[in-house]
Amino acid sequence: MKKNKNVRDFAFDKMNFIFLAVGMLLVILGFVLMSGGSSSQEAFNPDIFSVRRIKVAPVVCFIGFVSMIYAIMRKPKDTNTES
Repeated sequence: MKKNKNVRDFAFDKMNFIFLAVGMLLVILGFVLMSGGSSSQEAFNPDIFSVRRIKVAPVVCFIGFVSMIYAIMRKPKDTNTES
């Protein structure tokens, strides 16, 4: 029998939610890093091929997605004590 019957068994604990929040912020940051001006028919903007938009931003997004996947797959530690 469980000692405290008011304790609920949730699928996620505090660390899972922290990893989810950090992952979501990294994905948002990655998409913000990808944004910027674009080229048009009248003018070419070489900034569309910058390292920030081509390499850094996708890596930041990928790390964010991996963090969210880890948060979903991570098993919370069992804090329930049985008597």
